[in-house]
Amino acid sequence: MFYRPEDGHGLPHNPFNAIVTPRPIGWISSRDGQGRDNLAPYSFFNAVAYVPPQVMFASTSAKDDVDGTKDSVANIRETGVFCVNIVEYAARDVMNVTSAGLPHGTDEFERAGIVKAECEQIACARVANAPANMECKVTQIVQLPGEANFVVFGEVIGVHLRDDCVVDGRFDVTQFHPLSRMGYRDYTAVREVFELKRPDD
Repeated sequence: MFYRPEDGHGLPHNPFNAIVTPRPIGWISSRDGQGRDNLAPYSFFNAVAYVPPQVMFASTSAKDDVDGTKDSVANIRETGVFCVNIVEYAARDVMNVTSAGLPHGTDEFERAGIVKAECEQIACARVANAPANMECKVTQIVQLPGEANFVVFGEVIGVHLRDDCVVDGRFDVTQFHPLSRMGYRDYTAVREVFELKRPDD
Protein backbone atom coordinates (compact mmCIF):
# COMPACT_ATOMS: atom_id res chain seq x y z
CA MET A 1 0.00 0.00 0.00
CA PHE A 2 1.15 3.54 -0.76
CA TYR A 3 -0.63 6.79 -0.11
CA ARG A 4 0.06 10.51 -0.18
CA PRO A 5 -1.15 12.09 3.06
CA GLU A 6 -2.62 15.04 1.18
CA ASP A 7 -4.86 12.61 -0.77
CA GLY A 8 -5.94 10.56 2.26
CA HIS A 9 -5.15 6.97 3.25
CA GLY A 10 -8.50 5.27 2.66
CA LEU A 11 -8.28 3.33 5.93
CA PRO A 12 -10.82 3.45 8.77
CA HIS A 13 -8.21 5.18 10.99
CA ASN A 14 -5.14 7.30 10.27
CA PRO A 15 -2.05 5.02 10.39
CA PHE A 16 0.50 7.84 10.92
CA ASN A 17 0.62 7.62 14.73
CA ALA A 18 0.93 3.84 14.53
CA ILE A 19 3.99 4.06 12.27
CA VAL A 20 6.13 6.18 14.57
CA THR A 21 5.98 4.09 17.76
CA PRO A 22 6.53 3.72 20.58
CA ARG A 23 6.71 7.40 21.54
CA PRO A 24 7.73 8.53 25.01
CA ILE A 25 5.22 10.71 26.80
CA GLY A 26 6.20 14.12 28.07
CA TRP A 27 3.83 14.93 30.92
CA ILE A 28 4.24 18.68 30.75
CA SER A 29 3.55 20.84 33.77
CA SER A 30 3.35 24.59 33.38
CA ARG A 31 2.06 27.62 35.26
CA ASP A 32 0.34 30.62 33.76
CA GLY A 33 1.06 34.25 34.54
CA GLN A 34 -1.64 34.22 37.22
CA GLY A 35 -0.01 31.33 39.08
CA ARG A 36 -2.43 28.61 37.97
CA ASP A 37 -0.92 25.16 37.38
CA ASN A 38 -1.53 22.94 34.36
CA LEU A 39 -0.55 19.34 33.58
CA ALA A 40 -0.99 17.63 30.21
CA PRO A 41 0.55 14.65 28.36
CA TYR A 42 2.21 15.00 24.94
CA SER A 43 3.40 12.02 22.90
CA PHE A 44 5.23 14.15 20.36
CA PHE A 45 8.09 14.45 22.85
CA ASN A 46 11.78 13.56 23.03
CA ALA A 47 15.28 14.49 24.12
CA VAL A 48 17.17 16.29 21.33
CA ALA A 49 20.66 17.18 22.63
CA TYR A 50 23.22 16.19 25.29
CA VAL A 51 25.25 19.35 25.95
CA PRO A 52 23.48 21.31 27.17
CA PRO A 53 20.68 18.78 27.70
CA GLN A 54 17.60 19.77 25.70
CA VAL A 55 14.13 18.38 25.12
CA MET A 56 11.16 19.17 22.90
CA PHE A 57 7.45 18.57 22.74
CA ALA A 58 4.91 19.44 20.06
CA SER A 59 1.37 20.68 20.51
CA THR A 60 -0.84 20.04 17.49
CA SER A 61 -4.29 21.42 18.23
CA ALA A 62 -6.03 24.41 19.78
CA LYS A 63 -8.68 25.08 22.41
CA ASP A 64 -11.53 27.53 21.98
CA ASP A 65 -10.59 29.42 25.15
CA VAL A 66 -6.88 29.81 24.27
CA ASP A 67 -5.52 31.92 21.42
CA GLY A 68 -4.56 29.48 18.65
CA THR A 69 -3.00 26.75 20.80
CA LYS A 70 -3.43 24.74 24.02
CA ASP A 71 -2.90 25.65 27.68
CA SER A 72 0.66 24.34 27.90
CA VAL A 73 2.03 26.43 25.04
CA ALA A 74 0.05 29.49 26.14
CA ASN A 75 1.41 29.21 29.69
CA ILE A 76 4.99 28.63 28.52
CA ARG A 77 4.80 31.70 26.28
CA GLU A 78 3.92 33.74 29.37
CA THR A 79 6.50 32.34 31.78
CA GLY A 80 9.32 30.86 29.67
CA VAL A 81 9.58 27.66 31.74
CA PHE A 82 8.05 24.19 32.00
CA CYS A 83 8.71 20.81 33.60
CA VAL A 84 8.73 17.39 31.96
CA ASN A 85 7.41 14.65 34.23
CA ILE A 86 8.15 11.05 33.22
CA VAL A 87 5.07 8.81 33.20
CA GLU A 88 5.28 5.37 34.75
CA TYR A 89 2.88 2.52 33.97
CA ALA A 90 1.36 2.81 37.44
CA ALA A 91 0.29 6.40 36.64
CA ARG A 92 -1.45 5.54 33.35
CA ASP A 93 -4.97 6.25 34.59
CA VAL A 94 -4.24 9.59 36.26
CA MET A 95 -2.17 10.63 33.24
CA ASN A 96 -5.18 9.90 31.07
CA VAL A 97 -7.39 12.09 33.29
CA THR A 98 -5.04 15.01 32.60
CA SER A 99 -5.50 14.61 28.84
CA ALA A 100 -9.07 15.97 29.04
CA GLY A 101 -9.81 19.27 27.34
CA LEU A 102 -10.72 21.34 30.40
CA PRO A 103 -11.39 25.08 30.71
CA HIS A 104 -8.29 27.29 30.74
CA GLY A 105 -7.05 27.77 34.29
CA THR A 106 -8.20 24.35 35.54
CA ASP A 107 -5.62 22.64 37.75
CA GLU A 108 -5.23 19.08 36.43
CA PHE A 109 -3.14 18.12 39.47
CA GLU A 110 -6.19 18.73 41.65
CA ARG A 111 -8.63 17.27 39.11
CA ALA A 112 -6.71 13.96 38.94
CA GLY A 113 -5.66 13.86 42.61
CA ILE A 114 -1.96 14.12 41.78
CA VAL A 115 0.42 15.26 44.49
CA LYS A 116 2.45 18.25 43.32
CA ALA A 117 5.76 19.67 44.47
CA GLU A 118 7.56 22.89 43.61
CA CYS A 119 10.46 22.81 41.20
CA GLU A 120 13.89 23.90 42.44
CA GLN A 121 15.13 26.12 39.58
CA ILE A 122 11.91 27.40 38.01
CA ALA A 123 8.54 28.71 39.18
CA CYS A 124 6.52 25.65 38.22
CA ALA A 125 4.87 22.64 39.84
CA ARG A 126 6.01 19.07 39.19
CA VAL A 127 4.53 15.60 39.74
CA ALA A 128 5.91 14.82 43.19
CA ASN A 129 6.32 11.06 42.88
CA ALA A 130 7.23 10.77 39.18
CA PRO A 131 10.26 8.59 38.38
CA ALA A 132 11.99 11.71 37.01
CA ASN A 133 11.28 15.38 36.44
CA MET A 134 13.22 17.75 34.17
CA GLU A 135 12.97 21.45 34.88
CA CYS A 136 13.31 23.41 31.65
CA LYS A 137 13.72 26.95 30.44
CA VAL A 138 12.45 27.66 26.94
CA THR A 139 15.01 28.16 24.19
CA GLN A 140 12.54 28.61 21.35
CA ILE A 141 8.97 27.98 20.24
CA VAL A 142 8.69 27.11 16.57
CA GLN A 143 5.47 27.25 14.56
CA LEU A 144 5.22 24.43 12.03
CA PRO A 145 3.10 24.28 8.86
CA GLY A 146 -0.52 23.54 9.60
CA GLU A 147 -3.01 25.00 12.02
CA ALA A 148 -1.91 25.22 15.67
CA ASN A 149 1.29 23.15 15.23
CA PHE A 150 3.97 24.35 17.65
CA VAL A 151 7.22 22.77 18.86
CA VAL A 152 8.57 23.92 22.21
CA PHE A 153 12.30 23.46 22.83
CA GLY A 154 13.73 23.73 26.31
CA GLU A 155 17.09 23.45 28.04
CA VAL A 156 17.05 21.15 31.06
CA ILE A 157 18.41 23.12 34.02
CA GLY A 158 17.36 20.81 36.85
CA VAL A 159 16.73 17.07 37.16
CA HIS A 160 14.92 15.10 39.87
CA LEU A 161 15.39 11.30 40.00
CA ARG A 162 13.28 9.17 42.32
CA ASP A 163 15.63 7.30 44.63
CA ASP A 164 14.20 3.83 43.95
CA CYS A 165 14.84 4.29 40.22
CA VAL A 166 18.61 4.68 40.64
CA VAL A 167 20.19 1.21 40.81
CA ASP A 168 23.97 0.65 40.85
CA GLY A 169 24.54 4.20 39.68
CA ARG A 170 22.18 3.97 36.70
CA PHE A 171 18.67 5.30 36.11
CA ASP A 172 16.87 1.96 35.75
CA VAL A 173 13.64 2.14 33.75
CA THR A 174 12.72 -1.43 34.70
CA GLN A 175 11.98 -0.13 38.20
CA PHE A 176 8.96 1.82 36.95
CA HIS A 177 8.17 0.74 33.34
CA PRO A 178 7.89 3.94 31.28
CA LEU A 179 4.54 4.38 29.60
CA SER A 180 4.73 4.96 25.84
CA ARG A 181 2.17 5.91 23.21
CA MET A 182 1.42 3.68 20.27
CA GLY A 183 -1.07 4.44 17.50
CA TYR A 184 -4.79 5.04 17.86
CA ARG A 185 -5.73 4.64 21.57
CA ASP A 186 -2.98 2.11 22.24
CA TYR A 187 -0.18 2.35 24.79
CA THR A 188 2.68 0.11 25.87
CA ALA A 189 5.12 -0.10 28.76
CA VAL A 190 8.87 -0.80 28.68
CA ARG A 191 9.42 -4.06 30.54
CA GLU A 192 12.38 -5.57 28.71
CA VAL A 193 15.80 -4.02 28.19
CA PHE A 194 18.77 -5.36 26.23
CA GLU A 195 22.16 -3.90 25.33
CA LEU A 196 23.90 -3.56 21.98
CA LYS A 197 27.49 -2.40 21.74
CA ARG A 198 28.50 -0.20 18.85
CA PRO A 199 31.12 -1.62 16.47
CA ASP A 200 33.64 1.03 17.55
CA ASP A 201 33.17 0.49 21.32
